[in-house]
Amino acid sequence: MRRAASALLLAALFAGCSGEDAPKEGAGVRELLDLPARFELPAIPETNPLTAEKIRLGRHLFYDKQLSANETQSCASCHHQELAFADGLKLPQGSTGQTLSRNSPGLANVAYHSTLTWANNGLLSLEDQIPVPIRADNPVELGVNDGNVDEVLKRFDDDPRYQELFTAAFPRSDSGATVNKVVMALASFVRTIISGDSAYDRYLDGDDDALDESQKRGLALFNGERLECFHCHHGVLLSVSYHDANTTPGTIQYPFFNNGLYNVGGDGSYPSYDQGLYELTLNPKDRGMFRPSSLRNVALTAPYMHDGSLPTLRDVILHYSRGGSVTESGPYAGDGRLSPLKSGLVRGFEIDEQEIQDVSAFLNALTDESLLTNPKLSDPFLEAN
Repeated sequence: MRRAASALLLAALFAGCSGEDAPKEGAGVRELLDLPARFELPAIPETNPLTAEKIRLGRHLFYDKQLSANETQSCASCHHQELAFADGLKLPQGSTGQTLSRNSPGLANVAYHSTLTWANNGLLSLEDQIPVPIRADNPVELGVNDGNVDEVLKRFDDDPRYQELFTAAFPRSDSGATVNKVVMALASFVRTIISGDSAYDRYLDGDDDALDESQKRGLALFNGERLECFHCHHGVLLSVSYHDANTTPGTIQYPFFNNGLYNVGGDGSYPSYDQGLYELTLNPKDRGMFRPSSLRNVALTAPYMHDGSLPTLRDVILHYSRGGSVTESGPYAGDGRLSPLKSGLVRGFEIDEQEIQDVSAFLNALTDESLLTNPKLSDPFLEAN
């Protein structure tokens, strides 16, 4: 709850920093984002118009450890380009060594999510979400707080390179670095993390040879009613948690599901340290509710689930084929297959070994190799060296 309140407080201060000139036409924004033709424009707040200068500043800030209070971590510490901007860990650690409770998700196409983070129905834009890792105190992530924020910002004000970057990004402001400017620049850069050149994308664009026969069988299973994967994972984001610039506000979905990963005590609960959406709403029906992840580059973003508890894609497929997971012993023992709060879409299904291999092959076809080496998304400080 403190995280959401902090984010909303900072978001309320954006208006004074948003008067920059930006592309007014969709074509200009599409070019800045390098969007594939099939992709709609993402929803971008009028208070933070997209500009090349803000993207450039945001890219530097994303990779700069000066943004953490103790200068040990950057955003990129938990979001590695070569891993589709995930980190390969079960659970990450913050800058002070505290272990976070949730797995670091990949960031590809994150600008299209209707809600941000695993289980928060109040973070609806990147400008809302980005203050969370910067200011979070339980657990600490980047560790910026009221006591050290001036020191952190002074690092950028004292750096000639950043003086130039901030001035170019916010030419109508003479206040130097501020938290609001940092957030808006980071949001602008993160919106450019676009993934749309996987083998699957090329197949959708008409290249029938882009998928091999196993991958095509896996696609058919993925989109079939027996496995029902497509109900939660479809479209350019491969998640129903989606909106774009043309989505009618009243039709935006904000989905969260209990997928039977736990059933502590037999009442559908998840471990007490992380009960998902329930921690914000306090509605008992929301225990174990988490947002359906994007499956973009999913083969690179292991381990899986909100807590990183499933190591491989095979484990994920078997979890859903069983209709939930069974924790045999310990404080979180329970049979997720019997959870009274589990989504009706997680019913279990029969699947043989060849079909498991085919679905895995299709999921591997969602990897966008160009994303992993795109120089526009890489560490700019390596270029300087």
